[in-house]
Amino acid sequence: MKALAILFFTTFTLAAHFTLAAQTLSIMGRVMDPQGKPMNGVSVHLLVQAGTHPDDVAQATSGGQGQFQFEGLIPAKYSLRAESSDFVAAAREVRLAAGQSGMVDLQFVQIAQQKQSVVITAKSLEPTVDLRNSEVFNRTLFSRDDQVFQQLDAGIDGGQHEGGGKSLEIRRFGFNLDHGGVNGGLKVLVDDVGQNQGTQGHGQGYLGALKALSPELIQDVTIVNGPFSPEYGDFSGLGVVHIRQRESLPDEFTARLQGGNFNNGRGFLAWSPTASKVDSYLAYEGTYTDGPFQNPGRYRRDNINANYTRALDDTQKLGFRFIFGRNHFYSSGQLPEDLVNSGQLDRFGYIDPSDGGRVKLGTLSSYYSKSFHQGDTLRIDGFAGRSLFDLYSNFTYFLNDPVNGDAFQQHDSRLQEGANAQWIHFHHVGSSTATFTAGGNFHDNQINVGLYPVVQSQGDGRVPLGVTTRAHAHVTNGAGYMQETLSLLHGKLIAGGGLRYDEFRYAVADQVNAAAGGIQSAGRWQGKGNLAFTPSQKVPLSFHLNYGRGINSVDARGVVQMPAQPRLAATDFYQAGIASSFKRMSFSADSFLIDHSNEQVYIPDDGSFEFKGPTRAYGYEAKASFELTHHLFLNGGVTKIANAFYKGGGHRVYVDSAPHFVANAGFTMTAWRGWSGSLRMRAINHYRLDGNDASIVATGHTVLDLGVTKQVNRRVDFNFSLDNLTNRDYWETQNYFASRVAPDAPVLERIHATPAYPLTVTAGMTLRFGGK
Repeated sequence: MKALAILFFTTFTLAAHFTLAAQTLSIMGRVMDPQGKPMNGVSVHLLVQAGTHPDDVAQATSGGQGQFQFEGLIPAKYSLRAESSDFVAAAREVRLAAGQSGMVDLQFVQIAQQKQSVVITAKSLEPTVDLRNSEVFNRTLFSRDDQVFQQLDAGIDGGQHEGGGKSLEIRRFGFNLDHGGVNGGLKVLVDDVGQNQGTQGHGQGYLGALKALSPELIQDVTIVNGPFSPEYGDFSGLGVVHIRQRESLPDEFTARLQGGNFNNGRGFLAWSPTASKVDSYLAYEGTYTDGPFQNPGRYRRDNINANYTRALDDTQKLGFRFIFGRNHFYSSGQLPEDLVNSGQLDRFGYIDPSDGGRVKLGTLSSYYSKSFHQGDTLRIDGFAGRSLFDLYSNFTYFLNDPVNGDAFQQHDSRLQEGANAQWIHFHHVGSSTATFTAGGNFHDNQINVGLYPVVQSQGDGRVPLGVTTRAHAHVTNGAGYMQETLSLLHGKLIAGGGLRYDEFRYAVADQVNAAAGGIQSAGRWQGKGNLAFTPSQKVPLSFHLNYGRGINSVDARGVVQMPAQPRLAATDFYQAGIASSFKRMSFSADSFLIDHSNEQVYIPDDGSFEFKGPTRAYGYEAKASFELTHHLFLNGGVTKIANAFYKGGGHRVYVDSAPHFVANAGFTMTAWRGWSGSLRMRAINHYRLDGNDASIVATGHTVLDLGVTKQVNRRVDFNFSLDNLTNRDYWETQNYFASRVAPDAPVLERIHATPAYPLTVTAGMTLRFGGK
């Protein structure tokens, strides 16, 4: 922890020496959403009060921390106006005297009711960031919780692993991240609470906690397309998805009821009272579906979500959140594809009816923010969570045990606590404006984790046969970071650099073999850098260079049992791109190169180890959005991997189990005579499942989804959706390994696949009362 202490000392010593001695006459500030979070890509207009009618003299666009700046001003009275399609415009007035600069924050407070955008794509100010607003989640009928990830696009391909309630298998930038935590990882947060679970019973970085998230409560989603921000550490190698929930709802009472085929039913109820200086809600979500499977999924979820935020004064807020979720399910398993193709097994059939799981979790969090008169901001939050996880699986059937079968139970009982602190400071460096950000993170996990062989009994029952592995693990992660961003050449050049240090402590008490326990530690520095250059304010074209190093931790059991192997894996991400936003069109394009280090992977399915890397991938991305009319929008994106392979060795071995082409597109209509809707496409190409044999491949797919909403009046909406509109047969995930489907069957290396849902029809009604 010595390096961490040095970083904290350096960070706050540097910050203490910055001053706000203005060198030029200017106005600077930030744009924030109703929750006080900075907003990127918002248009800010500067108007001078020259007479009866103000004159628009300049326009700026807010940056990554919501910052904007106007320079070269004369003493006068000015008005500032921030405009966003999601909120009613925010405005402030400021008077500048000779030798005086202004600091102004613009905060949106009211959600726009008339013009509602269904999706915000990348604003093309920087290829590193994509944004999604609340409307894409409010207007969509979700028949499965996994569909929340499908709305993100951004080159992320996800598929259900067993057709049940497990976490998705995540694939991005040519790498298979398993359930989110290997090969660099994809870090997912909900209101600063990390969702990736390290040293998890089923897989490192497991994202199953997302099933407690209700889409109607999502305020916005920020997607960072690489490890470019020092704010994020573990599992951020291939990007970050930061989901922020609402603090209140637009109506006092909200109810959504929906149903569809496959015994699909869902209800959402919320109460959001009106109170002075308080934003709050209490919400419940309940869902059930059997899915198209011959072994009915019986997938039931119940979620409770609550928030209470109080404005202590004009500059301070204190809030509390509570999330509880539980689910249980049965699954079809991963089916041998050769048996399905030959007709011996139905596409939605099963071999072991006992596959499934049950989960309970709860998280209590608190957050505090304070704004200072100079524009500085302090944020502090903390959380405590408890979860119980049991998963029953059988991937290889009778491969290892012809008598009892290979079924097993994975257990994870977890208590976790965490805290985050961040300070944002606006200042000048000479004649240039700058933003200094410093902060720290702490995350602590106490875990009872185990693997137990089980045997099927009487239908879908399960009987334990013994213990394979069992351990008590205590994993602690502390981190500190700082970043400085300078605005140079009158805003034409934005230069930033950041530094982060993470320290991990792994402690394992093995309950089966005491000699396999122990304590180890690991730490890693991570540097960040970025440049954005706009040659002319008259030509909306900018050039970007970004670099970031990200890390992903490994399972504590692997670290303690194999201390000579890498304890942290590193990902170096290089990106160069261009972006433009002109009137109703915006686009961004970039090329990237990703180097991932050696990585030790603990396999919780059998307690074994796998050593990977180092690897390299490179390719390009392109994204665009068009506002065809005030009611029609078109957007899309493509991620293409030119190559992904293991470095070194006597011959080329390719990275497998992830597509090299991921595309998405959407045609959206919004607020036209009460109608809103979208036709969305997602596609991947076929991809190899073996690094040496190019003939072993997973099939690709192109899927269309349609959703339509009719607003009858202010209180009533009718919703209708058709998922997999063309009823295409495809597989969500495909993996290549050996199995034996019966005690007397041959052992075969084969592709195992999880079937995707066919055409799914869902209809619903949304009721709102007590508009605020």
